[in-house]
Amino acid sequence: MEEPATRESEMSLSDGASDDDLPLTLPTDGSHSGSIRKGCDPFAQTQRSKLQHRRARINQQINKEMRMRAGAENLFRATSNNKVKETVALELSFVNSNLQLLKEELEELNSNMEVYQTDSEAINVPMIPLGLKETKEVDFAVSIQDFICEHYGEDSSLYEKEIKELTELRQAMRTPSRNQAGLELLMEYYNQLYYLDQRFFPLHRNLGVHFHWYDSLTGVPSCQRTLAFEKGSVLFNIGALYTQIGARQDRSATAGIDRAIDAFQRAAGAFNYLKENFSNAPSLDMSCPSLCMLVRLMVAQVQECVFERVILTTQDTHFTSQLSLAQEAARVSDVYLLVHQTMTQPLMKDYVPFSWASMVQVKSEHFRALSHYYAAVALCDHTSAAADDDDDEEEKEQEEADEEAEKAFLQFYINVPAEPTLIQVLQDAEKRRKLGKAHLRRAVIRHEEAMRVHGLCKILRKMDILQDVLSLAHKRSLDKYSELDREDDFDETAEAPEIQSQTHIKPDITPPNFSTVQVTDIFQRLGPLSVFCARSRWGPVRVICLQRGEGGLGLTLRGDSPVLVAGVVPGGCAAEAGLREGDYIVAVDGEDCKWSKHSEVVQMLKNCGNRGVELSVITLHSHDTQQADRRTIMLSNSSDKENTRQQRLLGAAKGQSSASLLNWNRKKKREGSGLSKRLGSTFSLSFGSLRDTEAMY
Repeated sequence: MEEPATRESEMSLSDGASDDDLPLTLPTDGSHSGSIRKGCDPFAQTQRSKLQHRRARINQQINKEMRMRAGAENLFRATSNNKVKETVALELSFVNSNLQLLKEELEELNSNMEVYQTDSEAINVPMIPLGLKETKEVDFAVSIQDFICEHYGEDSSLYEKEIKELTELRQAMRTPSRNQAGLELLMEYYNQLYYLDQRFFPLHRNLGVHFHWYDSLTGVPSCQRTLAFEKGSVLFNIGALYTQIGARQDRSATAGIDRAIDAFQRAAGAFNYLKENFSNAPSLDMSCPSLCMLVRLMVAQVQECVFERVILTTQDTHFTSQLSLAQEAARVSDVYLLVHQTMTQPLMKDYVPFSWASMVQVKSEHFRALSHYYAAVALCDHTSAAADDDDDEEEKEQEEADEEAEKAFLQFYINVPAEPTLIQVLQDAEKRRKLGKAHLRRAVIRHEEAMRVHGLCKILRKMDILQDVLSLAHKRSLDKYSELDREDDFDETAEAPEIQSQTHIKPDITPPNFSTVQVTDIFQRLGPLSVFCARSRWGPVRVICLQRGEGGLGLTLRGDSPVLVAGVVPGGCAAEAGLREGDYIVAVDGEDCKWSKHSEVVQMLKNCGNRGVELSVITLHSHDTQQADRRTIMLSNSSDKENTRQQRLLGAAKGQSSASLLNWNRKKKREGSGLSKRLGSTFSLSFGSLRDTEAMY
């Protein structure tokens, strides 16, 4: 796909994010160790890796064919030679045919659900997982080195180790393992992108790095220079990996079901977070309709797991227990019906794999059939026999049970039939048998519809486990129907009412918690982000030679990392040497002190004695800061609010003043903070206004 011409049309972060985000650790010194998390061996021949390799190969072929088609279309429009037009038209037909074949092959790969299922012998309905988005390698070296030289004024060759570490981290996150370690690897890279954005991506221009990602379902390539596209794609893969983890759980035990529920809820949270906080996605898999569909699909799979858990934990065959199972099954059917309606919308109909839509429709019919089956079991197996007259306690318990059954039954149907009344049905065994038979009739019809839809999809027909589930459920309903059927039953079977769906465990959409994976800024040697970031501008480093006089050095220091010159004594040593109020000390006698605490810099100055000291200082440009604030306000509709929020949490995590971190955020944020106003006025701070954290030297 063509790269967007303007920055405004590129994928961006919106303002809809909440205030709950990751409190990333901000380093207090220059130490840093590389990531301990590694990706999977790309050459490992597992079933999942083979599938991902085939997907990558098809993505590359689709990219090649689309380039050929774009070139042929341009030639067709540009030429006026009829013979050339005929040749190009023939070539276009071949290219389109190849693209269609590749699309069908990729759809078959995306429909390969069995690879991601559990190896357990238990018979469970398969879940729908997502494949990971594929991406090309990215070369950060040249762009970052140029930016370090130009913006930070440092020797970029000193940062080759950091650039290599960043490249290796991105390469590793392309092949995450299908477990918690793989999730942490993706989250580590996602968190590291926050620092990368602050260090090297100014608001007014692009870094020049191109991020290439392929659509998860169609393989169509997209390319953008904005870091939001990279972050959104990584976040999508976090959600996709959660779907694979959820699908592989052994749901024959409650522990496995609980893990599957947690994974699918977190997948829904990742897709929902992506939908609410990112906009202008260039690929269809990250568009709002697609993400909405994925969130609903994950919620439906959670609801299915809830039903399976209720089945396992319901040991009794009481009337109310069976009614509860029927309503839980009806709830699963309803949510899958909603997913199917979403998949058949105009924009999604030709995008979602046919096997997905078929699977969702099969599940909707299957669980609707189960709801009628359990309703029939509740009616046919229910007894209201009276207790012995001489046992008052048992009689009282039986009456309470009957009252509870009547109450549950009265709320069981959407539309309550007029005749016979539900109370009459409960009290008459023959009426219960006829109503139960009506439910079984509908169950058999739904089972047969599920099997019909299943038979229409070639990919689903290959899934033996799904065939087994549908066949067993259908046979069970038929056997139950045969038990109730009588030779002298000539009455026409009544139509069973629709069951009111209900669940006792409502699915949650769990947003991603990035704070579980704390990272350290790879490029922290550049200095604290509060000052040394891409959004701020400063003058060249000035070397100030100070000689201690009778009144000391004649300056006031404040703050940590880096230490700020809060004031300069008029006529003092510092003033005469050229030191200015508002300067930041970055080195003392050639020793880097960007990360040094206030007390450490003071000790350095005291150690100089009478021999003098050499200070390396920089001055921030307040005019550029105001320009950056104005640009931020102009781009507020697509601004990175997440980064703003992370900055605030970064300061809170280390006990720093939030003002030093918010200094480069939106003006409206800064105006609401008195601390921000004080920091913004340090350039004109009067020497006499000393605070508790300041000291004169």
